Amino acid sequence: MQYDNLMKKCIELAKQGQGQVSPNPLVGCVVLDADGQEISTGFHEKYGSNHAERSALLDIEAPGGTLVVNLEPCCHHGKTPPCTDLIIEKKIARVVVGMPDRKNGGAHKLREAGIEVIEGVLEQECRQLNEIFIKNQSGKTFIAIKTATTIDGKIATANGSSKWITGKAAREHGRKIRARYDAILTSSATVLADDPQMLHKTKIILDRNSKLTGQEQIFKQGEVHVFKEFEPEKLFEMGIMSVLVEAGGRLSGEILPFADRIYHFMAPKITGDNSAKSCFDFRKITDINESLNFKIESVEHFGSDLLLTYTL
Repeated sequence: MQYDNLMKKCIELAKQGQGQVSPNPLVGCVVLDADGQEISTGFHEKYGSNHAERSALLDIEAPGGTLVVNLEPCCHHGKTPPCTDLIIEKKIARVVVGMPDRKNGGAHKLREAGIEVIEGVLEQECRQLNEIFIKNQSGKTFIAIKTATTIDGKIATANGSSKWITGKAAREHGRKIRARYDAILTSSATVLADDPQMLHKTKIILDRNSKLTGQEQIFKQGEVHVFKEFEPEKLFEMGIMSVLVEAGGRLSGEILPFADRIYHFMAPKITGDNSAKSCFDFRKITDINESLNFKIESVEHFGSDLLLTYTL
């Protein structure tokens, strides 16, 4: 039996937990009966709630059935009991796994119980889904940058005019991206120029020269931390597993070497003005081969705008 389509369903189920499960991974699960018919699904809804496997299995009986899950079931006691114990108790005959969990995975325990374990189904897609979780396992915060530009890479005119570069559909999707991250990060320069609310549960502002008064719109909602310098390791110590940078060219450029992912919205507009503000403006080079190279992972349309997603 081919399990690709079922694994794709697990991934889509898992995405429903985006922004709610940190520091846990995103996990979706599909259960088939002994005849191969789908009888239950589940996903990890929020941190502290049932894992996907437990959510799918608790109220059903599936002896001889198959459980498909995008991450290797856990075998440790945390906020909930080990998923492997419940899978064994329910007499599941086969478990199909997308990617391994190097720290808490229980495939070995399932095999010891006589359960067939099939691994590596759509592993690359499953890894991309949980790229934040994977980075966190190395003790580091996942860092992403979001920017919106014209075709010639400008985020504002020289006098700061920037509303709006992209259309409504792109801006709405940008807010959905923001909601996936534990925190958002910006600079005092952006706050002073635009006075944005930047709605989010946790916000970080870099204010090197203590320019902010605390009366700006951004302080009126959410938890706000003000730092003098960008310290990537400090974020992890604070329990921030992922951060989305939304700032001007200088700060975005400084953070670029630390970035795991870049979301680049591009509008079909050209300023033609070299004095306009660029999305990454942090150094001078004399040789084009000094440019940073990226891999474009996807290109999506939102109205007349594009979203290019890429990694260093």
